[in-house]
Amino acid sequence: MARHARFIVPGHPQHVIQRGNNRDIIFVDEDDYCFYLEKLQSACQKFHCTIHAYVLMTNHVHLLWTPETKEGPGKVMQSIGRSYVQYFNYRYQRTGTLWEGRYKSTLLDSEQYLLTCYRYIEMNPVRAGMVKDPAEYAWSSYRMNAHGKQDRLIDPHELYLRLAKSAHDRQVTYRALFSRHIDSQTLNEIRQATNTEWVLGNDRFRERIEALTGRQVQPKPRGGDRKSIKFSNHC
Repeated sequence: MARHARFIVPGHPQHVIQRGNNRDIIFVDEDDYCFYLEKLQSACQKFHCTIHAYVLMTNHVHLLWTPETKEGPGKVMQSIGRSYVQYFNYRYQRTGTLWEGRYKSTLLDSEQYLLTCYRYIEMNPVRAGMVKDPAEYAWSSYRMNAHGKQDRLIDPHELYLRLAKSAHDRQVTYRALFSRHIDSQTLNEIRQATNTEWVLGNDRFRERIEALTGRQVQPKPRGGDRKSIKFSNHC
């Protein structure tokens, strides 16, 4: 089955996942994480993608960003892919691919899913059993968003800034969001939308993206077109 093109609308945030091939390790030590973040920052600046949240796990990466151009996300991931693979293969004396095919992404409804996606990304190390608190994990945006630790990679989204007027109060409010678990249905919605690369949002949002892109934004229901004469004749 042919892959459908990714949904990229300038000014609308995306959740992005890139995995190691066969889910193999892509970060071994601190230098690897630092090199990746350095290349990510320079690529995002060059190709105009604003990062709001991220986490670097041992075998995959999650990013939440807003692109300014349709070409930006692909160019960022291509740039990082080339430079990091060269670095990793040289350092660990290996050859061949490092990534599991192309990266996955979903265009998401800011009002409904953005802050949930922040939490989904930054809670990854906790769900994986690596730490008990997201602040204990060094390779994510949580310390910046929740505690104000400097991170030049991060540019807060407008909805994050609306949490409170002062930086201190925003951080307090943001930390409070993490006292509630993301329910399993929402977790599955984020995972499924990202892995299948459809749009994540309510009906109104999907209709707006369909109008903007001229494309179907979710898979057709299985079992045929219920509005068709052919289908109704077999009911």
